[in-house]
Amino acid sequence: MENNAFYVALSLLLSLDASLIQIVALSLQVSLLAVLIAAVLGFPLGAAVALWRFPGRGAVVVVLNALMGLPPVVAGLMVYLLLSRAGPLGEWGLLFTPGAMVIAQVVLVLPILAALSRQKVEEMLGEYREQFVSLGMSRARMMPTLLWDARFALLTVLLAGFGRASAEVGAVMMVGGNIDGVTRVMTTAIVLETGKGNLPLALGLGIVLLTLVMLINAGAYLVGELSRRRTG
Repeated sequence: MENNAFYVALSLLLSLDASLIQIVALSLQVSLLAVLIAAVLGFPLGAAVALWRFPGRGAVVVVLNALMGLPPVVAGLMVYLLLSRAGPLGEWGLLFTPGAMVIAQVVLVLPILAALSRQKVEEMLGEYREQFVSLGMSRARMMPTLLWDARFALLTVLLAGFGRASAEVGAVMMVGGNIDGVTRVMTTAIVLETGKGNLPLALGLGIVLLTLVMLINAGAYLVGELSRRRTG
């Protein structure tokens, strides 16, 4: 039976089944948008924490590092409470929409991008500090310079964040509701279809997700190798 399900799954992939393509497309749309928003917010935040010294900076670093391991269901619960009718953002009507799923993934990915970019910028600041001081550069001017010079390392961080977002199930199911044709993404669909006994669709989505994860890891490896060759 499992072999038959596998062959049916392959046929779904090769025939570009409409339901499967719709689920994959929504998954990529949500995850890519979430990672883009998290990068726009997280990279400058990480660089700012690396560059500036202020009261409570140590606590901020600890919190960012701790939030890298934030349980997805906790993130989902937080976003659910914010977006529910009784929550402060309930009037926006975002709960059980792709927008809510994007917000949940941003909450999960942003600490990863901010914490890892802070570490990288701090390392580079140690290397370039004397040059910056000799040029009389302010910290605000240092930030874009360091972020640009660390672009290959940050691209690896970005790929790691995308991997976390695309593989997420708990948080997006809580705030998205796994509604067919509206908020059903690969991870939530795999859980649902497996429970229903629809193994071919679940396997087809699993193959796509596994392929995506492998491509992300291959991309991170290639970017790392390019960065190492560049720096000698």
